[in-house]
Amino acid sequence: MSYEMIALLMFASMMAMLMTGQRVFGAIGGIATIAALLLWGPGGSEIPFSAVMKLMKWYPMLTLPMFIFMGFVLSESKIADDLYRMFHVWMGPVKGGLAIGTIGLMVLISAMNGLSVAGMAIGATIALPELLKRNYDKRMVTGVIQAGSSLGILVPPSVVLVLYAMIARQPVGQLWLAGVVPGLMMAALFVLYIYIRCKLQPQLGPAIKSADADISKAEKYRLLLAGLLPVGIFASMMVPFLNGWTSLVESSAIGAMAAFVAAVLKGRMTWQVLETSLKQTLGVSCMFLWIVLAALGFGAVFDGLGAVRAIDGLFTDQLGLNPWVILILMQLSFILMGTFLDDTAMLVIVAPLYVPLVKALGFDLIWYGVLYTITTQIAYMTPPFGYNLFLMRAMAPPEIKLKDIYTSITPFVMVMMLALTLVMVFPDLAMWLPNYVYGR
Repeated sequence: MSYEMIALLMFASMMAMLMTGQRVFGAIGGIATIAALLLWGPGGSEIPFSAVMKLMKWYPMLTLPMFIFMGFVLSESKIADDLYRMFHVWMGPVKGGLAIGTIGLMVLISAMNGLSVAGMAIGATIALPELLKRNYDKRMVTGVIQAGSSLGILVPPSVVLVLYAMIARQPVGQLWLAGVVPGLMMAALFVLYIYIRCKLQPQLGPAIKSADADISKAEKYRLLLAGLLPVGIFASMMVPFLNGWTSLVESSAIGAMAAFVAAVLKGRMTWQVLETSLKQTLGVSCMFLWIVLAALGFGAVFDGLGAVRAIDGLFTDQLGLNPWVILILMQLSFILMGTFLDDTAMLVIVAPLYVPLVKALGFDLIWYGVLYTITTQIAYMTPPFGYNLFLMRAMAPPEIKLKDIYTSITPFVMVMMLALTLVMVFPDLAMWLPNYVYGR
């Protein structure tokens, strides 16, 4: 049997294992182990082991639990609630203002947590009831929360980009900086769409003539300061890093400590909050670590077979496809997989194949990390089994039907497709900031 057929059999076996409901790390790592032992005997175990040990020695990996802890502390201590209260009071008088404020909330939640699930949970439990109560169109606001929460995997400190950095062996700091401009651009496009849509159809997002008329100016400014607290925490972490005063790991520790101190000073750091935050951090960190270890082991065996070179030759030499056509086909495959897999599973399944292939085609791996992440956002919201669709269904109130959830995402997916196209056509949208910071 040729190595190409063995690689295809490995990939097909892994997909079959995943479809049976096996845990992602078990399916990927198990196939890698069996393949290595069958191909090279007992010595084959050294191939995935060597790849795994490289990860265990990768110092920036310490950022993962730090940022996850920071996000859970800010979420569990209800500091995020102050954010929405701020947007409610300040943005209410604008047509579609609360929906625009919700996008702003999601951007800040993303900067606090780095995961889309946190934004979805906060948006569905805090923002959605308030928007419905103020007669906002249920389909539009459902789409707003789903689209806004997806920013969590693009805006730094994105946990997904940390995982991509681990697998692609790229600097986390450069990947984060590459996600800043595309993330803010996408948020701005969401805001522009909401504003124009509500200007043309005011009934979708009616202006609140007085968003809490009984609130004094002093109270409004107090809410502004309370709502901007997470911005201060994010700045305390990122400013020293961007200026070269601290390393990435040191900055992540500053962010975690700043979130903890903020919760203590506001009197919200109870033992229950601390225990829940630590347990959640441990659970999520271990889950990610096991998946990445399995992916690296699979990738080492897969690459050892020469599968990447064979696929590169098939696409470019035998089929004669242009590198850009191959890249677009890869993005389409992400969207297809996103209908039934989450972002982590997608990354670890295709990384052993796509990352070396992208490099062989001559594309920048930092830029491609941003493309992957945006495509994952789109996949999150693509029927029939988009990840965000089912999260929203689980968290939404009874009046939000599955049909509403499915129809709500169409305009936002189109906006995301526009953002993806812009980043592909103008790579400097992603590369300008990391080149500027690291080129100084």
